[in-house]
Amino acid sequence: MKTNSLGLELKKAEILAAELNILLANFQVYYQNLRGLHWNIRGKRFFDLHIKFEELYNDSQLKIDLIAERILTLGGRPLHTFEDYIKNNKLFVGKDISKDVDAVNLIVNSLTQLLKIERVILKQSDEALDEGTNSMMSDFIKEQEKTIWMMKAWLEEEI
Repeated sequence: MKTNSLGLELKKAEILAAELNILLANFQVYYQNLRGLHWNIRGKRFFDLHIKFEELYNDSQLKIDLIAERILTLGGRPLHTFEDYIKNNKLFVGKDISKDVDAVNLIVNSLTQLLKIERVILKQSDEALDEGTNSMMSDFIKEQEKTIWMMKAWLEEEI
């Protein structure tokens, strides 16, 4: 069994980098959706949601950088073209969404899909004894679960 400088099996690190690239692509789409929501939101809840969407896209931008750096740390190369992002995207692309409920539903649905991808990576990183990736996924999952809970509360829906 060959390992890298981090002590991780090369094949497992390669698989994790590939899965992280899928997450990276989906986060890029999520980020762009949030920018569109921020720019296009209308109505009586404009001020609150405009600020919230900016908070979420700033957080996503930080996570995108963390994911790309983790891919590099594992010896991979981060995806960086829109073509690659769309090819690997599993999220609904929100276009011209200006209604508050539609916008919040897009966020909930996007985060739900991101959680699915992250849980796959969490399991694989656990099996690979990759604490760095595992810890990052745990942190992402915890934050996103809380955001989903808050968005569902805003929608007056059960989790």
